Amino acid sequence: MNIEQLREYCLHKKGVTEHFPFDETTLVFKVLDKMFLLTSLKAWEEGIQSINLKCNPEYAQELRAAHPCIAPGYHMSKKHWNTIQLHNSQLPTKFILELIDHSYDMVLKGIPKKLRDTIK
Repeated sequence: MNIEQLREYCLHKKGVTEHFPFDETTLVFKVLDKMFLLTSLKAWEEGIQSINLKCNPEYAQELRAAHPCIAPGYHMSKKHWNTIQLHNSQLPTKFILELIDHSYDMVLKGIPKKLRDTIK
């Protein structure tokens, strides 16, 4: 998976926008103004591809135990976020996309229904 494939996948989800709220290299994808994926474009250019994803706390622990390339979220809440090192992982693309979906769903679930119903 390259950065354009990641970007395209995220932007095709309902209500998703992309932002650079921290600096010009940290790309953030949000649904209804809530982050669900962060990544560093500078790191991708340097060959260190990683993404931060929101995760159910229990599932986050399971993922970390099962996959050495998944760690507590870098510069994020260690309970609710994971960092996935894509550059040195053997994770199938399908599984990575499922983790992105899980993050999106976790964030969307936390948004009031009235707001959720506004996305198309």
